[in-house]
Amino acid sequence: MLKTITKAIVITLIICSCKNSASENTEAQQEKEKIAVAETKNDKPFFKLSLAQWSLHKEILSGKMNPLDFAQKAKELGFEGVEYVNHLYSKELEKNPNPEIGMRQLLETLKSKSEEHQIQNLIIMVDGEGDLAVTNEKERNQAVQNHKKWVDAAQFLGCHSIRVNLFGTNNPKEWVEVAVDGLGKLSTYAATKNINVIVENHGYLSSNAALLIEVIKKVNKPNCGTLPDFGNFCLEREGGKRWEAKCIKEYDKYKGVEEMMPYAKAVSAKSYDFNAEGNETKIDYKKMLEIVKKAKYNGFIGVEYEGERLGEIEGIKATRDLLLNTAKQIQ
Repeated sequence: MLKTITKAIVITLIICSCKNSASENTEAQQEKEKIAVAETKNDKPFFKLSLAQWSLHKEILSGKMNPLDFAQKAKELGFEGVEYVNHLYSKELEKNPNPEIGMRQLLETLKSKSEEHQIQNLIIMVDGEGDLAVTNEKERNQAVQNHKKWVDAAQFLGCHSIRVNLFGTNNPKEWVEVAVDGLGKLSTYAATKNINVIVENHGYLSSNAALLIEVIKKVNKPNCGTLPDFGNFCLEREGGKRWEAKCIKEYDKYKGVEEMMPYAKAVSAKSYDFNAEGNETKIDYKKMLEIVKKAKYNGFIGVEYEGERLGEIEGIKATRDLLLNTAKQIQ
């Protein structure tokens, strides 16, 4: 009798497990089919879709989502590639007292997960490793050194680039000189690993596209380029704060993307909110995609939802669908 009851329980558990698995697979398949419908032979977009991990930073930092499951979530949402954010793995790295072993274990897990879910690893967004454009040469060199482990990590994962910031001095003349030095040194090292170093317009002088391109030209290395972001063109915030303050001076976002595109090795589709028609409320996506296409870019465009009204998953889907729908209008 006991054997019969045990057998019945096991069978019930197996059935429940299968149902849960089938439900997850069905959701992923529905997202895949949704994109497949949008990508019919005649209106397939000129770009591929990737997911920027920052789109999920609230879920990750709150503990609702394990950052190790990023590749799986991207696959479920219909993406082909992923763009990691280094500091979203800080807690994972802190689990091992030996930094090198901790990094290796993390990278092996991420690589295994990406292979399991057939996701391309594209970029590591690097923050918190020091400013590459500070006037103090010792600090600048230390920042270069700090970034090198992420170049190595990108190579291990099969990424094509690391994204860096060019914060430091806000004196334009000094900034160009020291940014060329810091960025150039890091790019020289990254070239030995076959990794690109790309700069995002991420605030202050890095969002002055004309000035940024002057730096890229002076570095003059084939593996040093840009990551145009549709929305990060704030030149100055209240109180001189880097983040979390009202923007009081902004560079023309369309002009900025156009200036950066000739040197782009990736593109970031920032989004904040959407109207009833599904259009972004602050950014003209049609105008942006026309600029991107005119530059003959056909690589990945990363979805980076950063809004407050919609939940992160809802915002990601809205951005993804807007990109696909807008692409049809400019074929």
